[in-house]
Amino acid sequence: MARSPKPPPPAPEPPPRAYGSRGIAALLAPIVRPAFQRRAPAAAAILADWDSLAGPEFATRASPQKFAGGTLTLACTGPAAMELQHLAPQLISRLNLALGQHMVDRLRFVQQAPVLLAPPPPPPPQHTKPPPPNLPPGPMGEALAKLYQVVKSRP
Repeated sequence: MARSPKPPPPAPEPPPRAYGSRGIAALLAPIVRPAFQRRAPAAAAILADWDSLAGPEFATRASPQKFAGGTLTLACTGPAAMELQHLAPQLISRLNLALGQHMVDRLRFVQQAPVLLAPPPPPPPQHTKPPPPNLPPGPMGEALAKLYQVVKSRP
């Protein structure tokens, strides 16, 4: 005798919605939690503002790679790693002071050339051409002269 399959149990009903007002934190938490699980806000701050947080003497020799569990991983060359190991307490205290809380416990160094951002190229030199001689005197003439400079400086 063939048995007929049992029907699946009914799906549980969702809890009733509360249409009252809620705080913004309750609304944003489910949205931002996945992003913060991937990268903590402190890690984002360290990676984004490395040059200003670490200072020029550290920022030119090392670049941050990863921040997890209180350990900041820095990429640097071999000789720089040796020197930075001796200066690690200073760098850790500088970073924690800049972040406003005790976030960085340890530094880990990986030997690779640091990825340093190149400074932006200088703006092209502005070639000024003298304005035409037949401009009216006064503020109108000055405004027309500035406009002439802008129009003529474009490629």
